[in-house]
Amino acid sequence: MSANDPGQTPLHSTDAWTTNISVPKIVLAIGAHPDDVEFGCGGTLAKWSSAGAIVHHLVLTDGSKGTWNPDADIVALIAQRQIEQTSAARALGTTGSVVFLGHTDGELVHSPTVVEQICLHIRQIRPNVVLTHDPWKRYRLHPDHRNAGMNTCDAIVAARDPHFLRHQILELGLQHHRPDALLLWEADQANHAEDVSTFVDIKLDALLKHASQFESTMKAVDTSGIEQFRQRIKQRMTELGAPHSFAAAEIFHHMNRL
Repeated sequence: MSANDPGQTPLHSTDAWTTNISVPKIVLAIGAHPDDVEFGCGGTLAKWSSAGAIVHHLVLTDGSKGTWNPDADIVALIAQRQIEQTSAARALGTTGSVVFLGHTDGELVHSPTVVEQICLHIRQIRPNVVLTHDPWKRYRLHPDHRNAGMNTCDAIVAARDPHFLRHQILELGLQHHRPDALLLWEADQANHAEDVSTFVDIKLDALLKHASQFESTMKAVDTSGIEQFRQRIKQRMTELGAPHSFAAAEIFHHMNRL
C-alpha cells in the first residue's frame, strides 16, 4: 500500500530504495527560484537530456530577493536571473521551455491561483515525470520552497483528473494528464537515487551560470571560493552515491502511483 492508496497506510514503511528510472520522454522541473532546479536535480536532467528527453523548466518566483546588496537594482536583478536561468538550463543540455511565472520572491503562497497555473503547464506539456521541492521536509525555513512543493503536488492532482479545472478542458481544449512519476528533491525521506556520475561537471557548470548567487547562495566571491563551492558539491554527490555504488548521485523521494 502506498501513501496515496485509500485507507490506512502501514505502520512502518517497507519501501526499498530504487535507482535509475527509465529515461522519460518529457520532463517538467519546477523550482521556486532561479537556480533551485539546478541544485535539486541538475545532474539528473543533464543525464536524461543526453539520452533524448525533452526537459522543461518552470520557475515560480522572480528571484527578486536573491541578493545581499540592499541597494541592488531589483528590476535589473530579475532580468539577470531570467538570463542566468535560461543559460543554466541550456548548459544542462535541455531543449524544452524555460518559463517564469513571476510571483514575488519570498511571497509565494499555497493558493488555487498558483495550483491552476502549474496545472495548466502540466496539461500543456504532458510530462512523464515532474520534479520539485519536497513540501514535507522538516524544518524547512524558506516558505517559497514549501509552497512550491505543495502547489505542485496539488497541481498534479488537478491535472490528472478530468473534473478538476473543467474550463481548461472545455475552453482551452487541454485534456487531463497523469504523470508517471513525481521526484521530490531535498527529500525528508529519500527513497530513490539517480546515478549522475558522468554529469557532475555539467551540473556544476549550470550552477555557475547563476553568477548573481555567488555571494549569497554559493559563498563564493572569488576564484578560490568558486573552487571550494565546486568541491563541496562534488563531495556531497559522492557521499550520496556511495551507498548505491555510484560515483555520484542525486537523491529524491520517488512517487510513481499518482
